[in-house]
Amino acid sequence: MTISEFEVMTLVVGQMATNCYLIIDKTQGEALIVDPGDAPEYITDKIGQLGCKPNMILATHGHFDHIMGAFALQQTFTIPFAIYGEDSFLVERMCESAIHFLGIPSVDPPPSITQTLEHRQIIMVGAVPFTVMHTPGHTPGSICLYNKEQNVLFVGDTIFADGGVGRTDFSYSDPRNLAQSLRLILALPVSTQILPGHGGTSTVGKERTHHIQS
Repeated sequence: MTISEFEVMTLVVGQMATNCYLIIDKTQGEALIVDPGDAPEYITDKIGQLGCKPNMILATHGHFDHIMGAFALQQTFTIPFAIYGEDSFLVERMCESAIHFLGIPSVDPPPSITQTLEHRQIIMVGAVPFTVMHTPGHTPGSICLYNKEQNVLFVGDTIFADGGVGRTDFSYSDPRNLAQSLRLILALPVSTQILPGHGGTSTVGKERTHHIQS
């Protein structure tokens, strides 16, 4: 889809069908890679077809199915990998997590964390600003990425279409934090587009009908 100054391409990758997003400033040709869960060669080919230049890899959280392609992309494009610091332990566990959940090892080692994100930090994709929103609960370092001007929100696994939310049965998860993060997301304008880490898109208005009782 094309949204004013930038274009978003969704690539569904890996056995967990993770949504990897390419956010592209069409004017300057810069791109941000969000959640490259696998298939780095496929992602690289798409970037080549689009003729854009990635400036960063960003993970909405540290689960293996959102970062397995990051190491190879770091090597290919010589760009930083950014994640909220509280999820660094999950990045370190990437290989063992892949074996535990998929029964197969990761081909590549975990990416090198070269930038730690901060709440309310501005990430530039060319001339397009995105705000980092710390939204813990599913993981301690889960974040969303928000463009206020065009009402677009990349939410990782914090919230899904049709009332779904991220799992909180992990030892490091926190249902109370997730509830607070959902309140933060659902306080945004109703027209805000929600682009999750898995499945289809939604809007804040649609998800309010599932999470806010009248």
